[in-house]
Amino acid sequence: MTLSETADEKLAHPSGIKLDNISKRYGDLVVLDDVSLHVQPGTVNALIGPSGAGKSTFLRCINLLERPDSGTIQVAGHTIEPGKTVNGRDLAALRRTVGMVFQSFNLFPHMSALKNISFPQQKVLGRSKEEADERSMQLLDRVGLKEKAGEHPGRCSGGQQQRIAIARALALDPSIMLFDEPTSALDPEVGLEVLAVMRELAADGMTMIVVTHEMQFARDVSDTLVVMADSKIIEQGDPSTIMSDPQEARTRRFLRAVLER
Repeated sequence: MTLSETADEKLAHPSGIKLDNISKRYGDLVVLDDVSLHVQPGTVNALIGPSGAGKSTFLRCINLLERPDSGTIQVAGHTIEPGKTVNGRDLAALRRTVGMVFQSFNLFPHMSALKNISFPQQKVLGRSKEEADERSMQLLDRVGLKEKAGEHPGRCSGGQQQRIAIARALALDPSIMLFDEPTSALDPEVGLEVLAVMRELAADGMTMIVVTHEMQFARDVSDTLVVMADSKIIEQGDPSTIMSDPQEARTRRFLRAVLER
């Protein structure tokens, strides 16, 4: 990427994301209503808002865990449009490039931490067991859990399980990471362990979209703060500016409720 690149050229980069006019409904329930978001490579984008705003559904549309009813998605070199079939090979390539970490850890309970991270590499990337285990140990060390390699998830704390889940997502070498409220199921003190790993990823230049209620993380780490309410993006921009002087009454109500609890 060069300084002379236009915004559109940057968004065409493998870690750029461009979503235009995304809508999604379930029957009569409108979950996303003409939502657009452009994410520059190497930026952290915090997505906040009240429950039921459509944040998680919007995130899941990016890697096609949900298919939008209308709108265009450009991500990881792929363009997805309504009615356009995505073949299995392209879908697998998309999900390799776009890692995702959920509220629930979704680890295999019968596998050790090491195998939880190595198994997807062998199946998806075709790495040998030796290659996968070596990469897994590097990632466990990175998230501070090298000593837990042989432990099953049930013998790890919630924060440790979430860090293992992050290592598993990173093992497929994504250029984009999506986080869907990764600390919401954790005690505040334990959640700090997970946020510390995410801060390191941000410092390394990973493109990230984070659905979160962690306002300090959103203010201190994100490059762009995106506020969703009533199935729409109602405000976006510099995190400090929005938090200190929100322009929308709905944003003010939400921030007041979160910051004063």
